[in-house]
Amino acid sequence: MQSVPQQLSRSVMSPRKLHAYVDEAGVRSHSKASSDHFVMSAVVVEDADAGRASDFLAGLRSDLRRRPGDPLHWQNFNAHSDRLHAAKTLGSQEWATISSVVVCKRHLLGTSQLDEDQAYLYTLRFLLERLSWYARDSSATLTYTLAHIVRMQLSKLREYEANLRDDYDCRIHWPALDRKGGRIDQPKRIEMLQAADLAASATFAAFNPDRFGNVEPRYLQELSPRLYRRGLAPVASYGLKMHPWSGSTKAAYPWVAAL
Repeated sequence: MQSVPQQLSRSVMSPRKLHAYVDEAGVRSHSKASSDHFVMSAVVVEDADAGRASDFLAGLRSDLRRRPGDPLHWQNFNAHSDRLHAAKTLGSQEWATISSVVVCKRHLLGTSQLDEDQAYLYTLRFLLERLSWYARDSSATLTYTLAHIVRMQLSKLREYEANLRDDYDCRIHWPALDRKGGRIDQPKRIEMLQAADLAASATFAAFNPDRFGNVEPRYLQELSPRLYRRGLAPVASYGLKMHPWSGSTKAAYPWVAAL
């Protein structure tokens, strides 16, 4: 039987465990008829805070007049006030850290040849870089779960992860990620994927015009307190990766620098 000091020593040495829940908004393809933006967002939760995260979703269901256990889906929030409340409430959760990648497709050159899966996985690469940096800086190990999308198979994810590990230009800090790789599941089964849906959809609505040509940056501004920030670096380097972050996108989205 181990002594109390030995047990405490092992506990202190155990790394923190984080889990990133990932969802996307917008159309993956780069066709002229597709959305102007594609967004992928992660909500990161420490395993020790899983109960608080579940309580947040339960409280939000109550606020938005949903029944206990009902899935929360941004597209089902018809009122602007409900969407703003969801974004503001998520943005006030101290247990959450959010990192997103915003692909500005009309500002990209030479990527029209990417098919839907390639575009999705290339965006995931940017997000995994930032998630791995956050886990590294937190002295933690991070596991991630992706919300299921059409035609994306786990075998494709595994193949892409293996290719990234062999890519010398890849900036992912692999020691901070679970070696088993990512998972794919449904928001109805893994409720924290619903929080990722809120983050991705709120971010998407801040950039992509609705059918009337309107955008609503307030959704993202309400989320901004929970965006991943590293020291004095601009949020566009970590919590909100803009792709590309060029002269044209900086001119098109000047408000991003103020987040």
